[in-house]
Amino acid sequence: MNTLYEHIVDYKKKGIDAYVVTVTKKQGAGPVEVGKKMVVAKNGEAHGTVGGGALEHYAREKCKKLFDTKETLSERYVLNEGEVIANAKTLPMVCGGVVTLFYEFVGTKNHVYIFGAGHVSKALGHILKTMDFHLTVIDERQEVIEAYPHADRLVHSPFATFIDEEPLKEKSFIIVSTPNHKYDYHVINKVIEHGINPRYMGMLCSPEKLDDYLEATYETYGKAIDLSHFHSPIGLDLGGGSPEEIAVSIASEMLAIIHGKQGHTHMRESQHGRYRYWENQ
Repeated sequence: MNTLYEHIVDYKKKGIDAYVVTVTKKQGAGPVEVGKKMVVAKNGEAHGTVGGGALEHYAREKCKKLFDTKETLSERYVLNEGEVIANAKTLPMVCGGVVTLFYEFVGTKNHVYIFGAGHVSKALGHILKTMDFHLTVIDERQEVIEAYPHADRLVHSPFATFIDEEPLKEKSFIIVSTPNHKYDYHVINKVIEHGINPRYMGMLCSPEKLDDYLEATYETYGKAIDLSHFHSPIGLDLGGGSPEEIAVSIASEMLAIIHGKQGHTHMRESQHGRYRYWENQ
């Protein structure tokens, strides 16, 4: 039988968000002892216990709400219906004690999908796997996907088909670097058609090819389409054209967005074509 910690490791590998709920303090009577734990996954699974009954039910429901913010917190609960204590929530129980639960997010804060497993993709994966990113790499070339060294998940699939068959996580990071601009465009169009709301979507592309794509996109979806999250040419304007240097610029742009840093020059600002598309211009 899997232990609670084995479940946590399994969720991390699969990119499933989870919370660990721990009993950190207990005063008076109650159904659980200090140190007991429960892991609650976003897919609805739960393992372990913090005492059962109304306390455990409330803890599970609390986790569902916390997944939206991924914050960590500590809360006190009065296990005696009708009794009121400052800075504590009263639960419909009759034990009479007071229990403190600590909610710890143990999932991945940043999910990345890389379409294309070529040289820049490999270099980017090497960088991202040193940080808190869950990395899914998709490529239809079997020999290329098998040679990819850094990923949590490798998927052998046609690029656009993957999006049809598996919903991408909201607020994720999408990197488009397929071996053909036709496939690049198919991926981006699928993201648009499915109404996916990424935090960041970047495409490896020259300004000339970008103009061709934008003209076709405006013709299909109209010029009012929101491309504020789209970055192409991709990355910060750091200089250098090797796969490793491009990967550094992409990772830097992603980190700047995550941490809300401004003042950097993005490639889409310094080397865009005819359109300032992120401003709908």
